[in-house]
Amino acid sequence: MIAVDTNVVVRLLVGDDPRQSARAKAIFSQGAILIPKSVVLETAWVLSYAYRQDRASVAAAIRAVAGLPDVEIEDSPSVARALDLVERGIDFADALHVASGGDSQRFVTFDRPLARRARGVTRIEVTGA
Repeated sequence: MIAVDTNVVVRLLVGDDPRQSARAKAIFSQGAILIPKSVVLETAWVLSYAYRQDRASVAAAIRAVAGLPDVEIEDSPSVARALDLVERGIDFADALHVASGGDSQRFVTFDRPLARRARGVTRIEVTGA
């Protein structure tokens, strides 16, 4: 198994550099791939801010990569929960923070808009500090 960096995932998804995109496709076809959770987070950020993709497109792109043969996502249950929250209007980084809370009963933040958006859509209570 090999782990890949954000730039490899982005090249695979975006295809804007023909040489690097071809290399990314080759890497993904060679066998088992691990995508660390931090790479998923950074990929979502790059797609959102550098490529101006909306939340739904970002979630769909990440789900597409995660569904490729021989691809494993670190902490895939948390990433899947985060993607569900993204589709319900929460920013991916915030969604991943909340979804990674494990068995916590509450997630406390100074980010009041996050607490408001998360109300009723997360399994963990999100409250303002």
